[in-house]
This record gives sequence, structure tokens and C-alpha cells, in this order.
Amino acid sequence: MKKDISFTPVTGIYVTIARRINELNEPEWHVYLINRNETAITNVFVTSKGYSGDDAKKKEEQQRTSTLRHYFTEIESGKSVIIEPIMPDVFHLNNEYWVSYYVGSQIFDKKFIFVPDTIVDENLVDIEELGLQGVLHE
Repeated sequence: MKKDISFTPVTGIYVTIARRINELNEPEWHVYLINRNETAITNVFVTSKGYSGDDAKKKEEQQRTSTLRHYFTEIESGKSVIIEPIMPDVFHLNNEYWVSYYVGSQIFDKKFIFVPDTIVDENLVDIEELGLQGVLHE
């Protein structure tokens, strides 16, 4: 039963959309998963998708991206992984990342949603683990 399931809150796991400048002096954006916990996380499954908000009046106006799935065997303590590249063309959408993982035998999951137009220069912060600037979601 639902009452028998332990719903421990997710802490120390972050999703960030960070920008780096490539060798052509152009910005490239990637989505990263950061583990700031003191223990490794295992069997990490990330589902990503983009979609327009409820303000799209007609079904024809609604936008959706493909749903992508990513798997990582382990992310060590203090480490990060690139989930996927992301194009600025989808920054006007809700960009959702649903992260599920294990610590020991305990499963955790959390949905990280970057709402439309939050991935902008004004919201960039220094991401120490990456040595880059990005929008950090906790």
C-alpha cells in the first residue's frame, strides 16, 4: 500500500542547463546531472521532454518534443554527467527532466522543470563542478 512506501525527499541532486563557448566562439548548451551527495547514486534513469504550456489555446498551437530516455549505471559523489545537448530553439517550452535513481536499495525520483524563458543570461550562475555558467535547478 502507498502508506508502506517511504517517500524520502531528494537532496543533493541537481539538473543544470549550462553554456560553454566552442572553438568557433559560439555558445553550446548541454543539460547536466550533478550529484552533490556524499554517496554515489546508481541505476540513474532520466526522461526528458519539452512541451508548451496550457496557454496554447488550440491543440494545433501546442508544441511537444520527442521524449528521450537516458541511463547511467553510476554517478559518483561530487561528479556530473551530460544528459544531452539542448538547442536554444526549445527554451520557450517547459523542459522537463524526470530523474530516478537508487542509493543502496532505496529508490528516489524527482521532476525538474525549467519553465519557459528561464534559460536566459540574467539567470546564469557559476556551476563550480563544471567550470561553466548555467541555470541550476535543485
